[in-house]
Amino acid sequence: MIFIYHNPRCRKSREALELIEKLGLPYEVVDYQKNPLTKEALAELITKLGLAPHDLIRKNEALWKASFRDKNLSQKDFLRVIHENPKLIERPIVEYKDKAIIGRPIERVVDFLKAIS
Repeated sequence: MIFIYHNPRCRKSREALELIEKLGLPYEVVDYQKNPLTKEALAELITKLGLAPHDLIRKNEALWKASFRDKNLSQKDFLRVIHENPKLIERPIVEYKDKAIIGRPIERVVDFLKAIS
């Protein structure tokens, strides 16, 4: 099963979901803003992405700029910030088994889906 961490207000996220649907692949939408991930689930997802927590942050978000940009945060702090402010999570994220990617640009999603098919 493919999981897509989706924000319906995000054009890139909608494009990734549409691609998965067109290919007829089994998937589940994770609305991480309505149902925030636990810190443990976030840590696991970050491991699957092969990133550090700060790499998952949308650094152009007003919330980030106003509240966190100038702070010296540890990796644990970044995880807490993401957990408490899911709006800051880069999107879309596509996950399959032990791998995940941030789906920007959409070609990354295409390549990822080809690799798992």
